[in-house]
Amino acid sequence: MLTDNAWAYSKNTWQQTCRDLGISPRWTRPWRPQTNGKVERFHRTLLDEWAYQQPYTSESERQAAFPDWLDWYNHHRPHTGISGHTPASRVTNLSGQHI
Repeated sequence: MLTDNAWAYSKNTWQQTCRDLGISPRWTRPWRPQTNGKVERFHRTLLDEWAYQQPYTSESERQAAFPDWLDWYNHHRPHTGISGHTPASRVTNLSGQHI
């Protein structure tokens, strides 16, 4: 797992969880936000298009809206970085794709 150098990723609980799950942590180079560019862009899109797109009456209402938004993002929303394709169209091992 590639993460930035935030303090949370240096904590023993996170490191132990990675070990327990067989995950090898890797860190980005300090002061190189470009390395995490895709994740940072996804976070911005998440905020703009889901979290603050409309007023929610509660956090549970916002969370309930997330699965539909994520499905739209991955399967229906054209992404300019991949020539208007969807992320799901670029994955070669999606369940049911090779029937």
